[in-house]
Amino acid sequence: MNAIIFSTLAGVVMMFSGIFTKNKSTITNVARIAMAVLVIVNLLDTYGGWMIAVDTKNLLSFSKFGLFFNTIMFVATLLFFILSGRDIEKVGNYVAEYYALIFFSLCGIAILTSFNGLLMLFLGVEIMSIPLYILTGADKKNLKSNEASLKYFLMGSFSTCIMLMGITLVYGATGNFNLPPIASSVTVAVASNSIIGPLGLLLIFVALCFKVSAAPFHFWTPDVYDGSPSVFTSFMATIIKAAGFFAFIRLFEERSSDLGISWKIIMPVIIIATLLAGNITAVFQQSVKRMLAYSSIAQAGFMLFAVYANNDISKEGILLYAAAYSLATIGIFSILIKMKDYTFNGYNGLAKKEPFIAAVNTIFLLSLAGIPLTAGFFAKYYMLSAAIKFGGKSVLWLVVVAVLFAAVSVYYYFRVIQAMYFKEGDAEVTEVNDRFKFGLFIMAALVILIGILPSILLNWYFF
Repeated sequence: MNAIIFSTLAGVVMMFSGIFTKNKSTITNVARIAMAVLVIVNLLDTYGGWMIAVDTKNLLSFSKFGLFFNTIMFVATLLFFILSGRDIEKVGNYVAEYYALIFFSLCGIAILTSFNGLLMLFLGVEIMSIPLYILTGADKKNLKSNEASLKYFLMGSFSTCIMLMGITLVYGATGNFNLPPIASSVTVAVASNSIIGPLGLLLIFVALCFKVSAAPFHFWTPDVYDGSPSVFTSFMATIIKAAGFFAFIRLFEERSSDLGISWKIIMPVIIIATLLAGNITAVFQQSVKRMLAYSSIAQAGFMLFAVYANNDISKEGILLYAAAYSLATIGIFSILIKMKDYTFNGYNGLAKKEPFIAAVNTIFLLSLAGIPLTAGFFAKYYMLSAAIKFGGKSVLWLVVVAVLFAAVSVYYYFRVIQAMYFKEGDAEVTEVNDRFKFGLFIMAALVILIGILPSILLNWYFF
């Protein structure tokens, strides 16, 4: 409960800070302090140090799994503020409001990690999403930003309608919004050949596929990510996407069996379609930012294995994947924002001009590709292991397909590395100071440390 209350209070504080001061650096520092406090109070809640007791009438259920996931997301957001705070200041004149919207999104994430009913799922998704519609259009003088915001809002509203229809059907079949009774009620509905309950779950499944950019509901992602201010794209592609997958896992943890054989048919199709759409399309991109948008779809394909398997390994894996993916992607975007040219040619010769920046960027790219000794390798390993434990030999073909697509991803990630190290050019990087480099060093070190010893992260979960 600490995370929900303090993230809301932090958002209110940021709103008022814009009234008392117009100094953008001061506002950024206030946001960083508020984010650090949010991390601390969530840790206290996770390990029983101190928590605010509120009777939620069984609408929320706080588990260590959800609270630990909150911690990962909050720490990633804190690193995001540290690395990209100055870039948030450059987006417009409403810096305090930008930070307030981010904190309100984090409140939605805290609800999604603890919802115990479909109504709270809906509220969590909307509280998380609505601020993003505004942040996407924060660059008001950029027509691409305006278009991305409108497209995101319309598509998001449409998916919300689908979710509400699904919730309505499930309630009609069960007479209950809470998760535990729904599972048994929907099972009874399936046994009695009633289609209303399973159809409702299927509609909710479709709506969540939209939120996590799973194919064939991914078409909004490249345009929205490409049109948004790059600093906010970093936040949307990492923290928001990971939170969507957590909600996915939590909802279908006990409910996948209610869809019967349909679950084992639909999920592999969705996984393959997502891997195909993300990886193959990323190969043909000329903009690194747009390539990263398509690669985020490909990464979603791997994270779908956690939803498909939904066992102990998948839970550990989604924690590891959320940390690995967030660290690497936030690091890559923080460097991308500093580049004058977002195309692959814009990276030509970067290693000669900024060897440290090129080195850490390489580490982040290797992690996204799943190369050993980086966090991304074990993240993908856990996803595939969870699938094998779930389906045994019957899913080996799916694992092989995923590995082949991972090999395809190496091509477009290595295009950036090739441009930095093996092509002549004059890459231009702006405003790279020692503090920024130190932040990148910390994130690169974490990526390598988790890649060598993933137990460092997971031990905190079992502690």
